[in-house]
Amino acid sequence: MQQSDIQNLVDAAPRPALDESTESAPSTSGTPYRVIRRNGKVTVFDPSKISVAMTKAFLAVEGSTAAASSRIHETVERLTEQVIEGLFRRVPEGGTVHIEDIQDHVELALMRAGEHKVARAYVLYREERARERAAAEAERKASGVPAAEDTGLKVTLEDGSTQPLDIQRIEAVIREATEGLEDVDAELVLREAKRNFFDGMNEKDVGPAVIMAARTLIDRDVNYTHVAARLLLDTLRREALSFLGSGIIEATQAEMTEQYGEYFKNYIRKAAELELLDNELTRYDLDRLAAALKPERDRQFTYLGLQTLYDRYFIHHDGQRFELPQAFFMRVAMGLAINEIDREARAIEFYDLLSSFDFMSSTPTLFNSGTLRPQLSSC
Repeated sequence: MQQSDIQNLVDAAPRPALDESTESAPSTSGTPYRVIRRNGKVTVFDPSKISVAMTKAFLAVEGSTAAASSRIHETVERLTEQVIEGLFRRVPEGGTVHIEDIQDHVELALMRAGEHKVARAYVLYREERARERAAAEAERKASGVPAAEDTGLKVTLEDGSTQPLDIQRIEAVIREATEGLEDVDAELVLREAKRNFFDGMNEKDVGPAVIMAARTLIDRDVNYTHVAARLLLDTLRREALSFLGSGIIEATQAEMTEQYGEYFKNYIRKAAELELLDNELTRYDLDRLAAALKPERDRQFTYLGLQTLYDRYFIHHDGQRFELPQAFFMRVAMGLAINEIDREARAIEFYDLLSSFDFMSSTPTLFNSGTLRPQLSSC
């Protein structure tokens, strides 16, 4: 096939049908599915658009005289059903799908059906559109115009009100999560995360969406497990700080380095007040222990390790965790040293062993040390 023929196929490819800039028509099938466009807007999923896109692609290859071909109509109908089945097999009750996922499934269906010329034209079209978007984004940045994501997307708060999605903070947290790690790409994580955002999403779902973006990249490089863990830490900090009601509801790792000591003292007092910890822990020299904390050790975790601590070990009240990793290790150390003569010194020694992962106590010790039921052994 000549280059001019390929360009003609690109020009004739189904631009309107699956281009997110086109307004979505109301669904004719009544399916409870929605499409997340690249700008985060959510529109009704219309299966007929897939059929129209494929039909135009076939006509671009075989010519307009093939419009009446029963073979093409039957093939398009069959492939459209395959695309829809592939998209929603795991969510038969309804859900959302990204525009890129739809286009990926269209390509895959065409290739599996042996329609390689049509699939090639469609691939070329997508590449051309990607270049156009990249050029438009470069021009936007050069002119200083705010990105659509900066002002267009809103999140829904617990009280039902909405506020703009803070994309700048998300970018900062992702960059911080990738610092010091080899073979990880903050921009790649951000792009994956943006695919999960949509207008009106619950504010509580933003953090998990960013974490999921990093988790999907773990197969690409193992260091993404540390990125995912650090992003999970941002969610944990928000949960803990909000619970303690100190006026600070979120903090980056860098900000938390300055606040960890004050948080720790508030955490010990609150947990004792709620009768989750032995009140004797409040009689420690908390300033001395707070000064011994090493916030940077929060960054050592893998995703699975931190998620396990969150799910099974961290102290919580009414389902809300307010124990962060270094507070957890210090709480365990305080329980172990509670009857020592210089218990602050011994607690700091135990803390250094635990928080460095040089030694780890048994599960009953991690569960119960420092609590009102300090059972430290398994039998």
